[in-house]
Amino acid sequence: MSPNQLRTSASDPHTAPQADSHIRRRRHAAPGRPNWVRRAGLVGGVVSAIALGGSAAPALADNTDTTPAHTPAHGIPAVTPADLAASLSTAVSAEDAAAAIDQAAADLSLDAAKDQAVAAAAKEAAATKKKADEKAAAEAKAAKAAQEARERAAAQAAASRSAERTTLSTAATSAPSPSATPSPSPSSTPSSDSTVTSTATGSAGKLISFLKSQIGKPYVYGATGPDSYDCSGLTQVAYATVGVDLPRTSQEQSNVGTPVSVSDVQPGDLIFWGGQGSAYHVGVYIGDGQYLDAANPSTPVAIHPMSDYMPDWAVRVL
Repeated sequence: MSPNQLRTSASDPHTAPQADSHIRRRRHAAPGRPNWVRRAGLVGGVVSAIALGGSAAPALADNTDTTPAHTPAHGIPAVTPADLAASLSTAVSAEDAAAAIDQAAADLSLDAAKDQAVAAAAKEAAATKKKADEKAAAEAKAAKAAQEARERAAAQAAASRSAERTTLSTAATSAPSPSATPSPSPSSTPSSDSTVTSTATGSAGKLISFLKSQIGKPYVYGATGPDSYDCSGLTQVAYATVGVDLPRTSQEQSNVGTPVSVSDVQPGDLIFWGGQGSAYHVGVYIGDGQYLDAANPSTPVAIHPMSDYMPDWAVRVL
């Protein structure tokens, strides 16, 4: 077509719109923004290509200015640099989201582990406290039992010492004294039966006479005569001969009569070792600083110097 024809066509009002329409159709034939659905299969390959060659992006950027967008022969729209940038941005955003999800899951797992550790520690602390309480209770119980055992042992030791002192006193009384002389002085000779009898008159004299008649009979726990006695059995039977009815045990006998001081005792008074209501031994004062009793299984009924085994107190019942 000649230049004149072109000018004529451009100036012809009937032909000009057709030319414009043709031009506009060619402009619309160029692809606009690609369809993501059609282009999705290419994203992976493009991302891989970008990762393998960092120079691909500048090359594509240069082509933006010189190469017009076109549709390849196989019918798939061409991928522009802007599309690649959007695809990479979308991939990075997805990767960040996945990383955030993984981090949240890790945080939740850590919190659960912490909760389990706290629960386990609390359970262990409770078990430890329970064991400590049980141990403390057992130790307290053992300490109490040990204290009771010590108290019983002390009481038994005291009773044993009392029996030993009585045995020694009996041995000292029966053995001859190396310092004794045949001097008739009353201060250096033991009291005779007649002296004791003359000192104790009436009921006391009768009581002491009976007691002396029992000398040498064995001690048997719980016995009340006539062949053997224990301490309170002897005093009960002896006082019955003068019309005084005493209870059976030394503890009970210590609650009768009138309490008197040991320094004020008279023949016929009951003398006790131990407290009132809890006395563990009883005898009878017979005068001249002596007493008579049934002491223990190793010692028969005998007379002893009161100074060798001083009683705690006395009771007057006559």
